[in-house]
Amino acid sequence: MKSGRLALAMLGGAMLWPAAGANANTVLNVNAWVPPAHLLVADITMPFCKDMESATQGRVKCNLLPKAVVAPPQTLDAVKDGLADLSFIVHGYTPGRFVATDVAEFPFLADTSEVNSVAYQRVHTKLLAKQDEHKGVRVMGVFTHGPGQIYNTKHAVNSLKDLEGLKIRVGGGLVNDVAKALGTVPMLKPAPEAYELLSQGVADGLFFPKESVLSFKLVPLLKHVTYVPGGLYNVTFALIMNEAKWKSISPADQAAIEKLSGEALALRAGKAWDAIDTRAVQAVQDAKIPIVMASPQFIAEIKSKTAPLEQAWYDKVKAKGGDGQAMLSALRSEIATLSKK
Repeated sequence: MKSGRLALAMLGGAMLWPAAGANANTVLNVNAWVPPAHLLVADITMPFCKDMESATQGRVKCNLLPKAVVAPPQTLDAVKDGLADLSFIVHGYTPGRFVATDVAEFPFLADTSEVNSVAYQRVHTKLLAKQDEHKGVRVMGVFTHGPGQIYNTKHAVNSLKDLEGLKIRVGGGLVNDVAKALGTVPMLKPAPEAYELLSQGVADGLFFPKESVLSFKLVPLLKHVTYVPGGLYNVTFALIMNEAKWKSISPADQAAIEKLSGEALALRAGKAWDAIDTRAVQAVQDAKIPIVMASPQFIAEIKSKTAPLEQAWYDKVKAKGGDGQAMLSALRSEIATLSKK
């Protein structure tokens, strides 16, 4: 009799185990390859994590790893394979892997990260996600940095002639093609290497968003700045999660997290980037670095050289079964709508 009751008790306990496991806390190991103070971590990823923990009443939490688990270009595969659970990625760091994501990287799209990021997220949801370029991971949201600008240590840049032959650090993606079209020698390097490249004279300059001169402490090294209204380019990002880890989260908590993802995440990222862009402009001014505002003639020169990039991109997207013209047209339409608000 005792053995029968013991067996029933053990069976009852066993039946409870799955339920207990389903309600257990989920800890997401967060990977980052920029310093913890960088806005990608401090103003985007970790605030997202904090709100995610609150929305799930503490059932989903984040643990920021002390250092990156892999080099930046290998981040997507690291998350896919479970070396980390949550991380941001730069699409351009893995040339050839992403094509549709270049839609938000063209010159002269929007004046702010907020507008470009929200528009990009909307187009990603409607059109880009079908391309399945992030296969194997869960995309929490996509966004871009602020409009890219021109920084160098050699001379003022007022025209295309001033750019010829300059060795320019770029982050990959469409900006690599932009840099070539403008006559520079592009150097594809991760952002954290920027200070070393400039300080050692390996690079003559950088194409970077305004924010980066603060984030990577570049102000003391810079001699000349050229601001291009609307941006010379943009770089696209995604915040991704390990698929198995996502599936381990209860449907109710997934629903709560989804409210923080997508457009809400793009808006968060855009606002954060624009705020630091403003601070960075002030830092450049305080350092008395000469600033050139690109003239209408210079802008026309840039447009003339970069215009063929659109058709080349359309062809790449078509080869992968997508409609690049529809994607870019939709993005520009969303930007126009958001810019009026």
